[in-house]
Amino acid sequence: MRKTKSIKVRGVEISIIDQESKDYISITDMTKGFGANGGLIGKWLRNKNTLENLSVWESMNNPDFNYPEFGVIKKEAGLNRFTISVKQWIEKTSAVGMISKPVRSSKNENIGVCNTINFIKQINSC
Repeated sequence: MRKTKSIKVRGVEISIIDQESKDYISITDMTKGFGANGGLIGKWLRNKNTLENLSVWESMNNPDFNYPEFGVIKKEAGLNRFTISVKQWIEKTSAVGMISKPVRSSKNENIGVCNTINFIKQINSC
């Protein structure tokens, strides 16, 4: 993964990568501003409203979006036992609005443990 740009928001450096001429903003970096780890993204994805908003975007911008699979996910969303990662969301629904990139953590390089950085597509305003 090559960082092409970054922005600073409230003292937090947020990576923006270019993939296939589209900008993706690091939601993992955004959570650093809350002093949180990757668990915050998982909690955000568990929210039924979040998933509905993501599905609306995908259905408008992604002809390959797996809407029937989204229906299965939506049914479970909000339940205490429900969890989904960015990677699972992408794999199950063929989503293109988010990407998940594995990166080697500097503190874990010796044992080869990877963390994941998650990105969401930048939406240009009209």
